[in-house]
Amino acid sequence: MKIDTKAFGLTEVDEKQKINFPQGLYGFEEYSNFALLDAQHPPFYWLQSVDDKEIAFVLINPFLFRPDYEVNIANDELEDIGITSPEEALIFAIVTIPPDGSPMTANLQGPLVINRDSMTGKQAICPDMRWRTRHDINAELNATERA
Repeated sequence: MKIDTKAFGLTEVDEKQKINFPQGLYGFEEYSNFALLDAQHPPFYWLQSVDDKEIAFVLINPFLFRPDYEVNIANDELEDIGITSPEEALIFAIVTIPPDGSPMTANLQGPLVINRDSMTGKQAICPDMRWRTRHDINAELNATERA
């Protein structure tokens, strides 16, 4: 199927790239159908709304810059998307790229958790106080490389 995207214009999307967020994302609850697209600059991805080309998010695997990241979410919170073990989940953080050139950050407090098999997802809230909504990706990546 073809969808109109914010980053790439009209793009062919495979059914395997489609993700359903039954509850939407925080602040975007009315949008539940998305496609996961490779960005032109790895390790980033685009999460593009299938229904509105203006609704798109840059994503990153948080374990790339925070290997110590722990998604401590109650099991019953993940059961509604069919996840019963960590191996069944894909985890992404939403990236903010400020237009003023200030540091690019990732939201580790509100990760996206996606069932690998059903491609059903949700945005969860990590109650662990270590994880904030704005982690400086480059600074933390540099700290990880020095360690």
